[in-house]
Amino acid sequence: MTGVEFPLSGSTLVTGPSNAGKTQTTAAALDAWLDREGTDGVVLDFAPELERDGTILGGRLDRFVTLPEAVWVGRIDASAPRAESETADGAVALARENARRAERQMATLPANPRAVFVNDATIPFQHEAAAVDRLIDYCDVADVAVLNAFDSDELGVDDPVSRAERDALDRLRRFADRTVDLS
Repeated sequence: MTGVEFPLSGSTLVTGPSNAGKTQTTAAALDAWLDREGTDGVVLDFAPELERDGTILGGRLDRFVTLPEAVWVGRIDASAPRAESETADGAVALARENARRAERQMATLPANPRAVFVNDATIPFQHEAAAVDRLIDYCDVADVAVLNAFDSDELGVDDPVSRAERDALDRLRRFADRTVDLS
C-alpha cells in the first residue's frame, strides 16, 4: 500500500553494503509518508557523497525524493572516513569531525516528531566518543522512524572507525522493530 515493502509504523532499519539501495529505499518510505501524512516529519541526512572508480558512494535522500520546504531537514557535510583517508588516524579524525557536525545538527532538532527519516545513520557514530543513544531516543518518540545504515566489511572490520560503526549498528538493530537487509 505504501510502495515500500514494510509498514510505515514503528521503527525500520534498512541495511546493506555500498550501492545496495538503502538511500533509495528510505527515500521511497519518505515519499510514501509525504503522500499519506504530509510534511510533519524530520529528515536527518548524514550521508557523504564520494566518487570512487566512477561510482558515487553514499548520496543524499534528495537525489531520490523532493523534500518540501515545510519538512525539517538536518544535513551535515559528512566525510567518508575509511574511503577518504589513507591512515587509521586520518579516518578517526574525519569520523570525529562527522560526530561534531552531527552533534551540532542534532542540538537543533524539533521536539516530538511524528516521523523521522535518517540517511546513513551510523556516519556520526563512527567515532568512539559519539553515542548513538541520543538518536535512538529521538527516533523512539516518533510514530515512524526509518533509518538506513551501511552493513558490510568491504571498508574494513578491525580499525577504530569500523569497530565504532559496528557498535552503533548493533545498537540500531536492537532498537528497530524490523530490519530490511538489502545485501
